[in-house]
Amino acid sequence: MAGIPQDPVMLYSYLNTLLRDRYGSLSELCEDLELSETKLRERLSEAGFQYQPEKNRFA
Repeated sequence: MAGIPQDPVMLYSYLNTLLRDRYGSLSELCEDLELSETKLRERLSEAGFQYQPEKNRFA
């Protein structure tokens, strides 16, 4: 996951900004940036954040 913040809180903020401003879903973001959706979900879950598809954000 090179090129994205490594700190979980910074990653959370970074992804939510992209989801709000540029992408309609997490899968769209991951496909475009060539990231593993599973790894992102796991990493943020370890920090207490879960993806909410109905709101298109992590919380």
